[in-house]
Amino acid sequence: MAEATIRDVARQAQLSVASVSRALNGHKSVRPETRARIVAVANQLGYVPHAGARSLSMARSNAIGVVLPDLHGEFFSEIVRGMDREATRNGLQLLLSNMHPDPVQAAQVLRAMHGRVDGLLIMCPQMQSDEWVASLPRGLPTIFLNAAGAIPGRPSLQIDNRAGAAVIARHFAELGRRSIVHIAGPERNGDARERRAGFEEAMAQHAPDARIVVLFGDFKEESGRAAAEQILARGIEVDAVFAANDMMAVGCLQALSAAGVRVPEDVAVAGFDDVPIARYLDLTTARIGIADMGARAVVRLIEWIAGTSQDAAVEMYTPKLVVRATTHSPAGNLAGVAA
Repeated sequence: MAEATIRDVARQAQLSVASVSRALNGHKSVRPETRARIVAVANQLGYVPHAGARSLSMARSNAIGVVLPDLHGEFFSEIVRGMDREATRNGLQLLLSNMHPDPVQAAQVLRAMHGRVDGLLIMCPQMQSDEWVASLPRGLPTIFLNAAGAIPGRPSLQIDNRAGAAVIARHFAELGRRSIVHIAGPERNGDARERRAGFEEAMAQHAPDARIVVLFGDFKEESGRAAAEQILARGIEVDAVFAANDMMAVGCLQALSAAGVRVPEDVAVAGFDDVPIARYLDLTTARIGIADMGARAVVRLIEWIAGTSQDAAVEMYTPKLVVRATTHSPAGNLAGVAA
């Protein structure tokens, strides 16, 4: 079957070739509804820009595309560090980009990668898979990290967010903490939803008399600080705070300290991820092994590109409890990991 051309896209979309070209290249003159229509037709036909197709036919690029929801923050620095370590060991380069939450923008990012890379690593917990999976370049090996929703036939690495949140809940229950504030991530984010659900379910199991107040953040340090300030301003009764990631926990710690609240004597604080700053601040958290997860994703992608493995299995990373000074439990009372 002949490869689709830009003329095929224009014909099916009932537009000019120039209009299609402008839309696929992100020109602002194209109306959003027109761009969405053109992208949908291009995806349906499997259209690849000619330069990209020519590049693919000539040779491998020895590059891997990495698409993340954000390129800032310690979590993403750590996962890229692990990816880069393994890529460098195999003589490969990384090409980084943001995964935008808008499906049309996401499709443009993926399209731009085609022809420049031999495979893709995609982390996208803020988008449902059916919103953008049709935009994936056909035939391009792709590994997913923490995708929101199942992706049949596509290999992936997942964080067991529920299990990680559950170990924090059990920890709080064993400490006798019963007035809990959970600083959750964005409601649309799959990681945030799973961590909240896992925490609430485990608290109900281990401490059914506990009261949980949920405040929402955005995974950034400032939103953790704002949540702590809200706790203080509203006079919310609290003896423990579980933040859905370490950076929000760091912001919370700063605000509590500034207000003279003692941690952990007055309020225990725990995060999630175990980014480097968590170790410096002696923060109790759920450790993922972020860099190792990034490195493993590269290994699996290399195997897929080389054809040595077509295993589409899901690899699950179960976080482990790391007890540090911000919860300060009695010795021998917990099944955790030493800091």
